[in-house]
Amino acid sequence: MADDQDKLAQEWADALLDGDGDVPDPSEAGSAEVANDDEALADEWAAALAETTQDEVKHEKEQAFLSTQTHDYEFKDMGADAKAGSSSGKRDLDFILDIPLEVSAELGRTKLLINELLQLGQGSVVELNKLAGEPLEIYVNGKLVARGEAVVINEKFGIRLTDIISPIERVKQLG
Repeated sequence: MADDQDKLAQEWADALLDGDGDVPDPSEAGSAEVANDDEALADEWAAALAETTQDEVKHEKEQAFLSTQTHDYEFKDMGADAKAGSSSGKRDLDFILDIPLEVSAELGRTKLLINELLQLGQGSVVELNKLAGEPLEIYVNGKLVARGEAVVINEKFGIRLTDIISPIERVKQLG
């Protein structure tokens, strides 16, 4: 009898949640209705299980189909063509000739306080961290690429390159 009351309470709760308005009357509840409800519930569960099983079977079939659709491809080796270059053997680098670069030469560096900077005037001397005669450093886009010495040609300053930084040295400077 307790089971019947639990089932009836569950039916009431379900009916209230569904909002059907078909709330069963406890006085009308009989064993025939409970048996019909049990059968209906069993049918719903069977349908849900069948649907789940069908979904699983469908998924397995899709996976099997997809696994048959994959192919192994072989790609030709592009290394030999890339090493050979163009047919003339000369690299065609003309497209990079018009790229602008910022080239700067550095005599030396120093650190100043704002107060010291404001006190500078015409004729002031600023001491740098390099000695006279030490090579200047040439930077391209902020990267050290060469060293050289200052020269005067036709009353203009210039730099004679004395040392080009090798790619290995540039990598060492990064670390």
